[in-house]
Amino acid sequence: MEQNTKGLAGVVAGNTTLSRVDGQQGQLHYCGYNIDDLVEGPYEETCYLLLHGQLPTTQQLQEFTEDLKQHRTVPQHVLEFIQHKSRQDHPMAVLRTAVSMLSCDNTFPSVGNDPQHTQQQAMALIAQMSTLVASIGAARTGKNITAPDKSLDHAANFLAMLQGQAPSAQACQAINVALVLHADHGFNASTFAARAIASTLSDMVSAVTAAVGSLKGPLHGGANTAVMHMLQEIGQEDAVEPWLNQTLDHHGLVMGFGHRVYKTTDPRVKHLRMLSKQWCEHTNEAKWFHISEKLRELVLQKKGLHPNVDFYSASLYYALGIDPDMYTPVFALSRVAGWVGHVREQLHDNRLIRPRAQYIGHAPRAYAPLQQRTPQHHTRPKETAKNVDNLKELRWYQSNTHSIKGCR
Repeated sequence: MEQNTKGLAGVVAGNTTLSRVDGQQGQLHYCGYNIDDLVEGPYEETCYLLLHGQLPTTQQLQEFTEDLKQHRTVPQHVLEFIQHKSRQDHPMAVLRTAVSMLSCDNTFPSVGNDPQHTQQQAMALIAQMSTLVASIGAARTGKNITAPDKSLDHAANFLAMLQGQAPSAQACQAINVALVLHADHGFNASTFAARAIASTLSDMVSAVTAAVGSLKGPLHGGANTAVMHMLQEIGQEDAVEPWLNQTLDHHGLVMGFGHRVYKTTDPRVKHLRMLSKQWCEHTNEAKWFHISEKLRELVLQKKGLHPNVDFYSASLYYALGIDPDMYTPVFALSRVAGWVGHVREQLHDNRLIRPRAQYIGHAPRAYAPLQQRTPQHHTRPKETAKNVDNLKELRWYQSNTHSIKGCR
């Protein structure tokens, strides 16, 4: 019998030059560069790196940034759809549909899988994802959707469109760091989904649409929203320990801790923790950082778990004035650079992704004519401990996302 690894845990499914995730040492590199260094530069530099495999010169970065700006405008019918649907539907559902609509307009770069076409498609998707996410966020809060400002860089333009006002330089820098940290992360679920679609030689918009659909799931992209709702449920610092004890006694989940790959500290956490502290204090919302710190200390003491990238990004985004139901779309805004980079890498040396399945159903059995059949009881798969954990996590998420309209 062939080995069956549930969830492909530990299975090497392919090669990549884009990001190296070292779970034992707690390090993350993009194309050989440590993220601790890359966060000092603009998100556009990271995008260039993931598309070209090397850092740009000053002139190359300037040309790349200007090219991105030229691709920000999305078709009017897509904006009308966002304006109509964003108030009542899940923001990730709106984003998924809006992304898929991009390829239905003749202003989008020609469909094709040669390097020249995929480069232009990648640029368009990186630029237009920002416009889509900002427009959804604005529409959800009743603001007018504004046109992209080509005088602003990627992070600043996003915040200006999202919040309807000029952002501070400090806010732009905080968002820029978050975008760099979330840009790529190996063969995570959404990236693998994008590569699987690309391996069929479908178009890049289809691959990114699939990735958005994967990120929508609460076991992947929705965790930072769940973290913020958890902090709001706790409410104050002196309630952290009683809340945690009760949660652990009832085998509940503490969101934002542990990771499938990292066995030590997630290297992205230290940057987000610092920014969370700065912004929570700056906006007189320091209690969210203090609750987070107390929870971090107690979870490490009681469970030996470290926080992951979702934990401090929640309080940071909240302090920056971003609604919790927009956290996952912001994740997509960043990760699209990795998605399109992986699609191009997959196409460069493609082979159809087609894993095998281990059949565990009935042995061969005789076919009975319809008139001779008797009622049969459906046998469900055995409920494993991991399945139970997933169900608990899903139910917790569903019961704590009441502010997301239409998510039920």
